Amino acid sequence: MAKQAAHVNGAPSLPSTLYTEEYFLTACEGYDVFIESEGAHLSRRLHDAFALAGVRPGMRVLDVGCGRGEILRHCMRLGVEAHGMDYAVAAARMSRDVVSAEVARATAAGETLPARPGVLQADAKTLPFPDNYFDRALLFDVVEHLFPWELHRAYLDIARVLKPGGRLIIHTAPNRWYDAYAYPWVRRARILMGQGDAYPKDPRAITPVNQDVHVNEQDLVRMRRGLRDAGYTGIKVWLDSPPQNRTESPLLAGLRRVAFGLPPFRWFFEREVFAVAEPGKG
Repeated sequence: MAKQAAHVNGAPSLPSTLYTEEYFLTACEGYDVFIESEGAHLSRRLHDAFALAGVRPGMRVLDVGCGRGEILRHCMRLGVEAHGMDYAVAAARMSRDVVSAEVARATAAGETLPARPGVLQADAKTLPFPDNYFDRALLFDVVEHLFPWELHRAYLDIARVLKPGGRLIIHTAPNRWYDAYAYPWVRRARILMGQGDAYPKDPRAITPVNQDVHVNEQDLVRMRRGLRDAGYTGIKVWLDSPPQNRTESPLLAGLRRVAFGLPPFRWFFEREVFAVAEPGKG
């Protein structure tokens, strides 16, 4: 459990004050691409997750945990009605700034944007939207920050606001099985190679803030079970990893191909969890 967890009616919950602007600009995945492009480009991870949504003009999209707001900026360019919400005050402010910057850029270029997203500070467990409203709901790098009871309630309320046939798209990292079972062996190998300083005993210590804010990391089984228990259908869950781009010996390259390419090894070595599901509505 996170060191700074508060309690709501006896149940654990992370305080929103843990998520500062510094967190979003130094530790939250994709911050380097965001800073370099001022939100104009998506990181590889966000790009891959957003592509799964198949967002098209005319859709309504909800970005749950919108963070810095770069997904909203891309929705603006696609001509969709997008709404972003985040638990953190800093995130809501940053997202509004990104939206305003895109409007200013378009105005200066003489462009007419088809839609301007709304941004709210809100809780994923009680979404301030009507039933059957959205075509897509995005949950990118959020589920690991929600205790199990919170995630279940969030799944239920997201299902409520999705239209029949709408889709929930999820990305989360790390794969819990990697940290629990594969990482200790990776760390041993790196220590033998003289690289142990970059591999602390607790893998979350690589990004120290994760020791406080990662409270519900997922794996293939946990992700599928959570969606099923919330009544979702058409559930697809799979793993992926960032490109390695390493120069290494043929032996290590061969071991990597086995670890990342063949089950059951890849179930433990792949780093990221993706899921797509539909609300179970009649």
